[in-house]
Amino acid sequence: MKPKLNHKPGPIDNCQTPGYALDPIEALVDKSWFVWEPAIGEGYLVAELLKRHYKVIAPHEDFFSYQPSLHWDIIITNPPYSLKYDWIERCYELGKPWLLLLPVETLGSGKAQKMFRENGINVILLSKRINFKMPNKGWTGSAQFPVAWFWWRGVDTNEIYYYDYRYLTKEVRQSYER
Repeated sequence: MKPKLNHKPGPIDNCQTPGYALDPIEALVDKSWFVWEPAIGEGYLVAELLKRHYKVIAPHEDFFSYQPSLHWDIIITNPPYSLKYDWIERCYELGKPWLLLLPVETLGSGKAQKMFRENGINVILLSKRINFKMPNKGWTGSAQFPVAWFWWRGVDTNEIYYYDYRYLTKEVRQSYER
């Protein structure tokens, strides 16, 4: 396993996300909402969101200094992991719902826990690892670490859900209906 680069942008920040990574969250996002995808990369998530009939805003701008002038309802993205705490903080500051695909180990970080404790967070754990397109490797053998969807709905709930890639669990469906 390669060492992680949490101190500066590097290879771990160039992972491209396959479309099936959206399966666990599809029922959570209203098709009438405008999705802002601020870490577009090569555009795989944007293409999949459009294929699934979502309205998408995906400008190539600095997430920390830019906010779309067009209306948007939710952020859905796989952000650069070396900057994950900055992304979480910025998402909370924006005050709208968000879904970030992050390493499961984010739960163990004191910095993240402080933000989650103050603002709330929901986590959707996945039953299998996502095969990312990795720099210099492509799509082959790239499931190097487990990830989860970190989901903030604008309220300070703290719940963990489980997705097994065959169906949404009853708990996730019920949570969406609240």
